[in-house]
Amino acid sequence: MASVSEVLKEKGNEVIGVSPSATVYEAIEQMVENNCGSLLVMEGDDIAGIFTERDYLRKITLQGRTAKATAVQEVMNSPVVVVEVGAEIDEALAMMTDRHIRHLPVVDGNRVCGVVSIGDLVKHKTKEQEFRIGYLEDYIGAR
Repeated sequence: MASVSEVLKEKGNEVIGVSPSATVYEAIEQMVENNCGSLLVMEGDDIAGIFTERDYLRKITLQGRTAKATAVQEVMNSPVVVVEVGAEIDEALAMMTDRHIRHLPVVDGNRVCGVVSIGDLVKHKTKEQEFRIGYLEDYIGAR
């Protein structure tokens, strides 16, 4: 079984963070600039929360707030669900499905070492399945 660490090796382990005091507008700018759907809200090396596209829609747009006048700490999700770097992909997918989340910070003890999305995990699982199918087709064809 593949682990979350294998997904991070493929995708990279860049952690894009934002300060709790940053405005939602600044966070959205950063998300667009980095083409990502979430930012970790960081206080030093510690995760204070997570801010996602979904948070913007639900907690800013639908509540009539303004992105330039709202601090990220007012709308972030906290505490944050995390997964250990050695966890199996299926375990991470189950956590995300059970909690209805699409982004999962990856930790090694207390150290943040990346973020995976549900898309990253599904993509890895799909490649894994394609490899197995190809192997079995080659095996069957050789008989």
